[in-house]
Amino acid sequence: MGETVWDGVTNPAAVKNLREMHPKDRLVIYHTGDERAAVGTATVVSVNAKDPKVPLVRIRFGKVVSAENADTVKVEPLFRRFAAGAAGKIIGGSLTDEQYRWLTKA
Repeated sequence: MGETVWDGVTNPAAVKNLREMHPKDRLVIYHTGDERAAVGTATVVSVNAKDPKVPLVRIRFGKVVSAENADTVKVEPLFRRFAAGAAGKIIGGSLTDEQYRWLTKA
C-alpha cells in the first residue's frame, strides 16, 4: 500500500487537527476542489509535530470509497460539529466509529 506525507495544509484549524493525530488513527480523504467529496480512507503511520506550524503526518492509503458530497455530509446529523460556520467548509477532526462507518459505508 502507498504512503505519503500529508502536506500543504494552511488552515489553522486543520493544522491543529494534524498536530493532534496519532499513529493508527483512521482518516477519510476528502477532495476540497471542485469535487468537494469524501473519496477514500487512510491510516496515520506517524506524526512529527516538532514544527507546530507544519506538522508532518505520514499516512497509508486504505481504500477508495464512493464519493460522498460535502453538502450531503453537512446535513447529516452525525457531522454537526464539523460544520465551520460562515465559510461552510468542513474542517475535520477525529471521527467516531459511527461517522467513519457512515462515510465508508462499512
